[in-house]
Amino acid sequence: MDNDNGTGGEVERILDAIGPRLRALRRDRGLTLEALAATTGFSVSTLCRLESGKRRPTLELLIPLARAHRIALDQLVAAPASGDPRVHLAPLHKGHGSTLVPLTQYPGRVQVFKQVLAPREPKLVTHEGYEWLYVLAGELRLVIGEHESTLGPGEVAEFDTREPHWFGPAGTTAVEILHLFGPRGDRAVVHPRPAAG
Repeated sequence: MDNDNGTGGEVERILDAIGPRLRALRRDRGLTLEALAATTGFSVSTLCRLESGKRRPTLELLIPLARAHRIALDQLVAAPASGDPRVHLAPLHKGHGSTLVPLTQYPGRVQVFKQVLAPREPKLVTHEGYEWLYVLAGELRLVIGEHESTLGPGEVAEFDTREPHWFGPAGTTAVEILHLFGPRGDRAVVHPRPAAG
């Protein structure tokens, strides 16, 4: 029964939105229902019913799913927006199931993005600039010219984008990275840690 102040209806709307959000999140990360089932221990049928809205989301289901996607629980239940666009950033859905979230908007300066890259065929490109990649989750395959490397969570790469390059998941699942791009060859200034004295 809905409360007189309408909160019951609001709760229903929030719960109804969770299934589609879970499906979009899984697809953005290039995961199949089978892969997510293997990670969470839930059956494919349970996940399918949850995504389609035929099963009511519970904390017992949502907590392991939030963990599997490496996001906070409130991102699944969509806490009300604060009104500050820096807090609730709009993702851009790219081809092949990849997602790009711009974290800065300073024209002519270093741009920062959070990216979830789904598996795709390597295709080397060149352009002006300089890039840094920091792996948040998964494994990143990086190809620069004839050199190839695989980076895990916490590892960083930087390179001049005039070199032919490509980066994406090292395996069959998505990789999540922070991506910094300097449009005019801007380079990071790294200050050494002071020596312990």
